Amino acid sequence: MNRHKDALARAATKALAPPPSRGRVLVVEDEVDLAWVEQFNLQAEGYDARVAPEGRAALQAVDEFTPDLMLLDVMLPCLDGWSVLARLQELPHDRRPKVIVVSAAAGEAARTRAQKMGAEWFLSKPFDMDELMQLVDEALGPNSA
Repeated sequence: MNRHKDALARAATKALAPPPSRGRVLVVEDEVDLAWVEQFNLQAEGYDARVAPEGRAALQAVDEFTPDLMLLDVMLPCLDGWSVLARLQELPHDRRPKVIVVSAAAGEAARTRAQKMGAEWFLSKPFDMDELMQLVDEALGPNSA
């Protein structure tokens, strides 16, 4: 009888456990509502998502959270996104997250600057959440773990 209870307890624990993460994503965004929506959507898709509201917090989170991907706004308080991007390039390659720059500064100049500074993708604000999720899947793979 105890054997069945143990098996049931193991099955219940496994069923209630969160699914494995598809990857760690750091949302660096000072607009609270947008940051929350991005985090919510990422978590709904199985990503472990955290928010940093400004540049210094983003760099600290890179050390502590070790994200696979960073969604980086350019216009940030304390330390702007361009400065964050420059500091990321100083990290060893295996510790450097992939970066999607998200900016209201649309245009080829901002896109080119982001790519020259090491960002793999650029997304102009405002954007469609489905478009963002497609880029995240492209960056981390649709079945990333």
